[in-house]
Amino acid sequence: MFLSLTVISVVAAAVLALVSGVTAEPIRMADQKKTEAALKAVLPEFSRSEEVEIEGMACTKVYDAADQFVGMAVSAVSHKGFGGDLNVMFGFNPEGDITGYQVLKTSETPGLGAKAGEWFQKDGKGAVVGMNPGKNNIKVKKDGGEVDAISGSTITSRAFCDAVEQAYNAFQKGGLN
Repeated sequence: MFLSLTVISVVAAAVLALVSGVTAEPIRMADQKKTEAALKAVLPEFSRSEEVEIEGMACTKVYDAADQFVGMAVSAVSHKGFGGDLNVMFGFNPEGDITGYQVLKTSETPGLGAKAGEWFQKDGKGAVVGMNPGKNNIKVKKDGGEVDAISGSTITSRAFCDAVEQAYNAFQKGGLN
């Protein structure tokens, strides 16, 4: 009995390792394509980009054809979401205004917290696009801020605002030079 279970376990582990090896590259490529699409969605047109890491966050500075700084994208992760981590890429212009955002990964409740992908967009009810975290109080209204929370998902909304704060802090440290 012991020998049979050991053989089954070894075979199962080998199959899982093989499947993991086969799927790792396609998953990495899909994540890379999603990140590239997010960059184009959150930033103005650019000719050159430069990847940097600031406070453990992946950041991309972008420049126009005249090599002038036109913006920066920051991928921030809030660990305060209702369903787990909320990974969001934010774009900032040189003045620090939010030019756009894309939710990269989320485990929030479908139909509620998962609405974060649209809720905070420019035409959304809790719009943060166009706001400047240095000038605006980007917290949910329940916490004294200016942002309308997603109905029934205050925790997710707070996590989103936390991600904005993290991203803006990184922008301040690396986007102004």
